[in-house]
This record gives sequence, structure tokens and C-alpha cells, in this order.
Amino acid sequence: MKRIYVNEEWCLGCHLCEYNCAYANSGIKDMVKALKGAEINPKIHIEESGKITYAVSCRHCEDPICVKSCISGALSKKDGIVCIDKNKCIGCFTCILVCPYGAIRPSDEHAVQKCELCINNSVEMPACVKGCPNKAIVYEER
Repeated sequence: MKRIYVNEEWCLGCHLCEYNCAYANSGIKDMVKALKGAEINPKIHIEESGKITYAVSCRHCEDPICVKSCISGALSKKDGIVCIDKNKCIGCFTCILVCPYGAIRPSDEHAVQKCELCINNSVEMPACVKGCPNKAIVYEER
């Protein structure tokens, strides 16, 4: 299965992956209208550690502990992708606590959010990958 991988040596820390993610998941066709003046809430985020920057997103683990810990059944694995049903999420944040990668975050909708590889956006590759100017984020099978 294809997954997102990050080469921190190539990451510029430009945050374009975050903007592209927020735009792709906004449901608005115009990027300026979707993002101008808005506080973005992307499903991927940039972390900085000294001189190293890198993007953090869901790893879609083989045996995801977040799915096992979800008491409401909001998290599930479909075709290798860990997905969230926001209607089932009760906001207990147990999944946030157990994710070893810090890839699950609270959303503005009183639920959690995480990368779902843009499966709901009808695109050939995740927006963060497509928008990375330095190709630090790749979508490939390893």
C-alpha cells in the first residue's frame, strides 16, 4: 500500500503542505477564498527540532493502536487507510494519547482529525505531496 513518507533532509519548513492540506479539505474550489484570513486546521503539521523540520501525518499503521483504543468505533481501517467517522467520535481524545507519532489532533468540529490520504478529495495523490516544492513528502510504496 502506498503511504506518505517524509525526508526531513529536504523539508524546508515552508508549511505549504499544511496550506495545501487545509485547502484540499475545505470543500471550496478557490484557494484564496478558502484560506485568506482563515485560521487553517490541516491534517498534517510541521514540527521543528533544532535545525530539522519535518511533516507529521498519519502512518496508517498495519496494526493501529488508535483504532483499538477508540471507544466509540469512530476510527476504522478500510483498504489499508485509517479513517475517522466524525459522527461517531465523542471527543474523548484517547486516540490522540496513544498515537506514537502525534498524527491525530483535535478538530474544530469537536472530534479528532487525521490524514486520510485525501481519499475524500478525488485526487491521484495527497495534496500535501503534490504541493511540496522540494519533494520532501512523497507518496509511494516501500
